[in-house]
Amino acid sequence: MSNDTAVRPAPAATPQAGPPPRRPAPRDHGRLLRVLTGVDEELLAEVRHERSKFTSLGGVVLGTAVVAAFSMWNFATEALGRVSLFAALPTVIWFLFILNLDRWLITPVPGTRRRIGPVVLRLLVALMLGVIVAEPLVLRIFATAIEEHIAQERADDLDVLRGRLEVCTTETSGAGGALPANCPGRKYVVTFGATSAAKTGQLKTLRADAAALQQRVNQENHDLATLDAQVRDECRQLIRDAASGLLERTSECQRLRAQERDFRKTHAIGAEESRLAGMNRNISVLDNEVTAARGSYEKSRAAAIDQRLAKEREQQKSPGVLERMQALDDLATGKAVLFCGIWLVRALFVFLDVLPVLAKFLGGESTYERMLTSESNCAVRMHAERVRLAELRAAADTEIAQHAINQEIERSRAESEAAHREVVARTNIRTRQAINALEEELRRASVR
Repeated sequence: MSNDTAVRPAPAATPQAGPPPRRPAPRDHGRLLRVLTGVDEELLAEVRHERSKFTSLGGVVLGTAVVAAFSMWNFATEALGRVSLFAALPTVIWFLFILNLDRWLITPVPGTRRRIGPVVLRLLVALMLGVIVAEPLVLRIFATAIEEHIAQERADDLDVLRGRLEVCTTETSGAGGALPANCPGRKYVVTFGATSAAKTGQLKTLRADAAALQQRVNQENHDLATLDAQVRDECRQLIRDAASGLLERTSECQRLRAQERDFRKTHAIGAEESRLAGMNRNISVLDNEVTAARGSYEKSRAAAIDQRLAKEREQQKSPGVLERMQALDDLATGKAVLFCGIWLVRALFVFLDVLPVLAKFLGGESTYERMLTSESNCAVRMHAERVRLAELRAAADTEIAQHAINQEIERSRAESEAAHREVVARTNIRTRQAINALEEELRRASVR
């Protein structure tokens, strides 16, 4: 073969056929909802047809928690009297609490359906929780009627307070004075600076004195007029004097004239009339002053009462939850339609909150729960076997240790006995050697 022969390129290697690349599994968004039901995804994977059931149940749990959070938001805003970010903290806490509590209530528990006690307990807890969650929502639905009723009640209370203040606040009730008969208590007495009580008392005293003086002057004028009439009647009669033969007044006429002169001297009717005229002028002036002071007093009393009512209005803050509940109860009293409507709304929200538990325990035992019960029973049996095996192992270890201890005791006892025999043998040897030495000595002594 010549060197210039073209070398053919080696054919390209043919790719070997293999399994097609796996597409990434789509994300299971329903798993987020199933987390709220407390199921085990590995066990649920063996019964895939029940995934939709637990996914829907998780959605119900989430919806119930959202309704509870909205209820807490309404409760917090009503308690604070305004919409505030501070209401978000209890709302989030309540949302997480209800979410976790409902998750605990519906989490499948092995063998629970065989015991009615836990089921009833969970239903009672859900029912009580539903009542607590439902009340703020009911108050929210009937908020318009409740606020109108509260406003009307507060207006009526202020009107009643105004009436009591006007009745109890008089010119005589201030500074510890006597209260009117229809006044319920001194707490309804409004104190202020302006008062016409002093001038009113002065006018009353002056009028009493003028009336007494007028009565006395009238009586004196009447007595004087009577005496003048008697003098005129008596002095018309003339008698002839026997000595002189002249016509003269009678002695009775003279006596009555003297009595009239004495009466005018002893009774200063003119001075009293002048004094009475001065008193009447003073009464007129003081009456005008009292009228002006009374007008000022009425204005000051009205201003003080308005100030007291304004203070009461300031103390009437935004209605709280208890006040709203009382108002709702007052609205429902005697109104059958409204009463039924309120309780139907309450029952609806209670049912919504109890719905996860009802859906869980009234839906029948699922295949997943039976498998969970089987796994639980299996785990119990396996645990019992492990405990029994551990007990046997512990007993065997104890027996082995006890046997080793017995062997150690036997060995120590044998060594002790061997050492004792050795000591005894050595003692016997030394004794015989001593005896032999003594015998040898005695023989030597006897030979000599």
